[in-house]
Amino acid sequence: MNKADDRGAERVGTHHWPREIRYDSTAKAVEIDFDDGRSFRYPAELLRVESPSADVQGHGPSQKQTVPGRKHVGIMAIEPVGNYAVRIRFDDLHDTGIFTWEYLRDMGERQDEIWRNYLENLAAKGLSREPGRGG
Repeated sequence: MNKADDRGAERVGTHHWPREIRYDSTAKAVEIDFDDGRSFRYPAELLRVESPSADVQGHGPSQKQTVPGRKHVGIMAIEPVGNYAVRIRFDDLHDTGIFTWEYLRDMGERQDEIWRNYLENLAAKGLSREPGRGG
């Protein structure tokens, strides 16, 4: 990577770039291999409920939404956004989140914590992962 590429990476906050992105439609999971050899598997449900869209994240931490009923959500398309992100089109028609490489890398590294927090938030609000049940 040349110095111009390094500056570009710093500008968008990306330190690790994906080498390959795959969607396993049977398992409903996205797999990403990064340039440093790390690989992560992201369930479609986790990507959907943690979408970086304003619909989910709001405009600040206090506005974050807990999205119930997405246990069986799938992905219809994964589309590149420039060279820094992808847009994921879910089969529940949500498609406004732009998933940067930095966001996906962080999510991969903290997946257990993020998933645990999501389940705790659902329980605290009396909501369910199942469609049509308490949410």
